[in-house]
Amino acid sequence: MKYADEKEFDKANVFGKGEPNSAYARFFRGNSYLNPLTGKKTDMHLSNVTFEPGCRNNWHIHHAKRGGGQILICTAGEGWYQEAGKPAVSLTEGTVIEIPANVKHWHGAKADSWFSHIAMEVPGEETENEWLEPLSDEDYERL
Repeated sequence: MKYADEKEFDKANVFGKGEPNSAYARFFRGNSYLNPLTGKKTDMHLSNVTFEPGCRNNWHIHHAKRGGGQILICTAGEGWYQEAGKPAVSLTEGTVIEIPANVKHWHGAKADSWFSHIAMEVPGEETENEWLEPLSDEDYERL
């Protein structure tokens, strides 16, 4: 379901918007918010990431020698996910995206909807995130 109205979206965003994602703001076009869901008791890190309409992150890669990657569990609103060289995938509430390690991709909100997903970093060996160039406005507007 699309949410243009922030107050209506906040009611549907059951994991909460959290705080402005200032630590990673340079890797996002638009405003995003981060609500960590797990602490330091396990190796599994989960956060609810919220994107205002039109917000998306840069192309990036979750590198790993073994294991690794990312899982996105879409929880509220509508968004996009795209791997390099492939068509974009529409994201709606309940969509689960498995991103293998070493795959270049981006994700974010549709232009007319707030969007949240739970981001899970898959444990692996020698993992590291590489942030790359932004998705161009022209490519985003074609979606």
